[in-house]
Amino acid sequence: MSMIYEVTGMTCGHCQRAVEDEVGGVLGVTGVEVDLATGRVEVHGDADDTAVRGAIEEAGYAAV
Repeated sequence: MSMIYEVTGMTCGHCQRAVEDEVGGVLGVTGVEVDLATGRVEVHGDADDTAVRGAIEEAGYAAV
């Protein structure tokens, strides 16, 4: 299963890694793909949506 989010505010590789690290640490996440150019974040696994959104916010960004 995968979930797709649009994340606003990412502008560089550091931003990308911060989101990958935070979301990758969520229970049930088996993979994270971040497209910096589009802001698209694809999360693989069976993680809770609220936990994924919280991890994105913890990294300093917003999921819309």
